[in-house]
Amino acid sequence: MSAEAADREAATSSRPCTPPQTSWFEFVLEEALLEQHLQKPSPDPPPVQLIVQFLEQASKPSVNEQNQVQPPPDNKRNRILKLLALKVAAHLKWDLDVLEKSLSVPVLNMLLNELLCISKVPPGTKHVDVDLSSLPPTTAMAILLYNRWAIRTIVQSSFPVKQVKPGPPQLNVMNQIQQEKELTENILKVLKEQAADSILVLEGALKLNKDLYVHTIRTLDLLAMEPGMVNGETESSTAGLKISAEEIQCQVCYDLGAIYFQQGSTNAAVHEKAKEKFFRTKELIAKNGSSSLHFTIDEERLAGYCQACEVLTSSSDDASQQATPYSQIHSCMKSGKYQDLVKIFLEDNLTLSLPEQFRQSVLRELFQKAQQGNDALDEVCFKVCVCNTVCDVLQGRIIDIQFCQLFLKPSKEKIDFLLEVCSGSINLENASEELKRKMAAFLKNLCLGMEDLQFVFMISSHELFIKLLKDDERKLLIDQMRKRSPRINLCTKPVTSFYDIPASASVNIGQLEHQLILSVDPWRIRQILIELHGMTSERQFWMISNKWEVPNVYGNVILGIKDSLTRDLVYILMAKGLHCCAIKDFVHAKQLFAACLELVTEFSPKLRQVMLNEMLLLDIYTHEAGAGVSGERPPSDLISRVRGYLEMRVPDIPLRQVIAEECVAFLLNWCENEYLTMQVPLPLVQTNPYVKLGQLLAATCKELPGPKESRRTAKDLWEVVVQICSVSNQHKRGNDGRVSLIKHRESTLGIMYRSELLSFIKKLREPLVLTTILSLFVKLHNVREDIVNDIAAEHISIWPSSIPNLQSVDFEAVAITVKELVSYALTINANNHFWLIIQADIYFATNQYSAALHYYLQAGAVCSDFFNKMVPPDVYTDQVIKRMIKCCSLLNCHTQVAILCQFLREVDYKTAFKALQEQNSHDAMDSYYEYIWDVTILEYLTYLHHKRGETDKRQIAIKAIGQTELNASNPEEVLQLAAQRRKKKFLQAMAKLYF
Repeated sequence: MSAEAADREAATSSRPCTPPQTSWFEFVLEEALLEQHLQKPSPDPPPVQLIVQFLEQASKPSVNEQNQVQPPPDNKRNRILKLLALKVAAHLKWDLDVLEKSLSVPVLNMLLNELLCISKVPPGTKHVDVDLSSLPPTTAMAILLYNRWAIRTIVQSSFPVKQVKPGPPQLNVMNQIQQEKELTENILKVLKEQAADSILVLEGALKLNKDLYVHTIRTLDLLAMEPGMVNGETESSTAGLKISAEEIQCQVCYDLGAIYFQQGSTNAAVHEKAKEKFFRTKELIAKNGSSSLHFTIDEERLAGYCQACEVLTSSSDDASQQATPYSQIHSCMKSGKYQDLVKIFLEDNLTLSLPEQFRQSVLRELFQKAQQGNDALDEVCFKVCVCNTVCDVLQGRIIDIQFCQLFLKPSKEKIDFLLEVCSGSINLENASEELKRKMAAFLKNLCLGMEDLQFVFMISSHELFIKLLKDDERKLLIDQMRKRSPRINLCTKPVTSFYDIPASASVNIGQLEHQLILSVDPWRIRQILIELHGMTSERQFWMISNKWEVPNVYGNVILGIKDSLTRDLVYILMAKGLHCCAIKDFVHAKQLFAACLELVTEFSPKLRQVMLNEMLLLDIYTHEAGAGVSGERPPSDLISRVRGYLEMRVPDIPLRQVIAEECVAFLLNWCENEYLTMQVPLPLVQTNPYVKLGQLLAATCKELPGPKESRRTAKDLWEVVVQICSVSNQHKRGNDGRVSLIKHRESTLGIMYRSELLSFIKKLREPLVLTTILSLFVKLHNVREDIVNDIAAEHISIWPSSIPNLQSVDFEAVAITVKELVSYALTINANNHFWLIIQADIYFATNQYSAALHYYLQAGAVCSDFFNKMVPPDVYTDQVIKRMIKCCSLLNCHTQVAILCQFLREVDYKTAFKALQEQNSHDAMDSYYEYIWDVTILEYLTYLHHKRGETDKRQIAIKAIGQTELNASNPEEVLQLAAQRRKKKFLQAMAKLYF
């Protein structure tokens, strides 16, 4: 009996216990399709994934007649599958870079073992005992490939791996992952035990100095033939793909260098070997060029290896090596010359040649040594940390928390060294204004963070500080210090001794100041101030609390009041009123503002108008937080006052922009569109950006029910928002002479900044206004050329479909704005199904499929009484259903895919059948069959389970198809009712799963 007949008999005898085997005709067809697939310029899916499929099929265990699991049989079927996997690898020219990226360690181990087997390497033979020069070229190349992969895998396993965020816990998937992890660990253990042998094999390969050949699809076909038909061609020196000796040496040298470098962490002498191999690799690449190699080498990584080897192998007397900062730092760390180390860091603050990560790694190593008991390193850690911090300041990075911790207890020595580093890190004659501004801000913030006046004086009197800060900036800093603490006196006259102050007066002043800080009663505040001013006339009592903040536009006017008592009283009443307003204590805020208004009316018309404006803002806040929440319209006099404020034309009145912003938002929220559209004075529209934006929004909302040709204002609003979201481009010539493009995120091209627009929109609550502005941003997001998944929105058709200058729009900022606006809109109304669909589309576009399904289902639930009614077709459009199908498919919930295919206007049988063919499904599978109403899908399920021999699941499908209400002879109304009932139950089950 021939081998083929024996295999056929074995397959026949095991048929009752195993699923039906694939026919020989299907194998031949599969091989032909593979060859056609590999001949395409860019096969899809990637051919490397076919290796996994073929080897998984070939390694499936069989079951004998006693239902015992047996190893995979060595029959013709499995041999063909293994050969197909080898052909795919041959198509990829055995490029380990490609194979390692896409295949797991167990799969690649299986593939290379099959290559050794088909290349006639005797099983069980140690590769180190084989003379490579005496072997056929393809056999020697197979041994080289295996041992190169073994070395590369050991090196790769030593690198830290980012943990993948796990999905929903599923027992079968977790078991599969755990099995693969254990298998990988076992293989790595064996490879590490054989590492010395693999290194010897590769070292021996460097002595070959002859070309080798690697298997191609053609040579693999020849090997698969009967032995008598090969004619010895595969044993000759010309069969296969030729790999030159220099290419082999280049790749082997690189791989040996990597393993030697990895072993150098425990044996420093091995670094010399690594250095030799890496520099030999560089020589070969320089000689032959990297483009001619069949196996590519990462030249950036190679350069990093070479640089590291230079540092690690440099000697103390090697002057050429000591010229690089890296080798100098390494030498200082080894020899303990830490003061020289600090000097190197200080000098590098001017050149900025050391990367941030390298600086931080040196500091971490110093901290570790200090924690091991070397107290002398504490000072060195501080000095290196200061050097790093000043470097971060100059490069615009955030100050590290370690600096803040080390500077909690400053001393004179620490301040002196900090000022020395700051002075040595900036050349004031050649430094740019930006660098000077960064250093000045750092020193100023340092002063504000200190409590000891002695240290503040050390910094503020330093030459660098005086040169960087102008006189008015230093004066402002002194005022801020005074405001922060009333006990600080930075003037030149001596501070009065504590014992020179009468005890009773001191206690009384302290008690009264404490009461002044706590009180919110305007008449009590007035009485306390009168008493305090009667005790002393030298103090400015509006400074005693840093919580009392008044906008600068008001502060300049208030501090211009000549009478000190009146000045203190006005300032404190306004500051306390604004604070109460901020914490939503509107009752006390109204009392304080009323008292302040009564006081300023007597002597200042300007401050009187200021207080009227602030009381208007307070009344808006009060209504919006109270009656407005329940939908009660504001009183007509409040609306009139809002209009009056917008139309006010009193000269020289200090105005806060937030009041105009709140007034426009107030009118939009209460649908005063007629006023904003028709009655707002034109000069106000031209001068106030919020009024202009409000007018365009109101006009667009008014025209929404109208025809498309009447939507001129929609186009105007579109142009305004596009300008706001545009970036201003500037060209800058670099040191190399090339011109680079600089984009400024917050552009001044529009009527306001994007952050200001976003802040304004978050004050809106009217659904129609929010929907309008949201649809505008969604359309702007969809306009970009590289968009893959559009986001749907209501009224999206009213906006223009293109932008003349796409490059000017900051689409990244637009995408962020859309996300923020949808999140805000859903806080206003979490049951708006159109907003929920937008949120779902955003998650879909960003590949967050589980979250997308959550919001798609929520959108359907809110508009159908949790699916007890039919979901409106304008909510669950075909596009939404198709996206839900894709989400389920990518979550491996294939039965849900098949059921959702019925929801489309035309049932997508192709997608449904393809999904049902998947056996690795993460959903409830056959328990969902009761939700299928399409008889064709149920018939296909019956056929599929019969073909697989799955009797129980077949019976479930037959039971589902046998229900009388699905009979094709039933009236259309009965069939629709059956479908609707199953839709309802399925969607409710999905909602419970994803909510």
